[in-house]
Amino acid sequence: MENTSKDPLHGKRLDAILEELLEYYQGYGELGKQINIKCFTGENPSVSSSLKFLRKTDWARAKVESLYLYVLRQKKKKGLL
Repeated sequence: MENTSKDPLHGKRLDAILEELLEYYQGYGELGKQINIKCFTGENPSVSSSLKFLRKTDWARAKVESLYLYVLRQKKKKGLL
């Protein structure tokens, strides 16, 4: 019998989470409104610079993961999953 994790973050890469959030919120503008951190709201944000910051900053990564879990619940509620 295979052990599978019930944690939706299990096996999910940070870059994939960020890309999914960017798609859901249609870019950095709306994502920056949800999580007001400079790597999302500054001039010319990029995936690579955001990932660098999120990998070094635990509190920011926790916020991104929390928002991702919220988005998953919203998608499930709307029947998108």
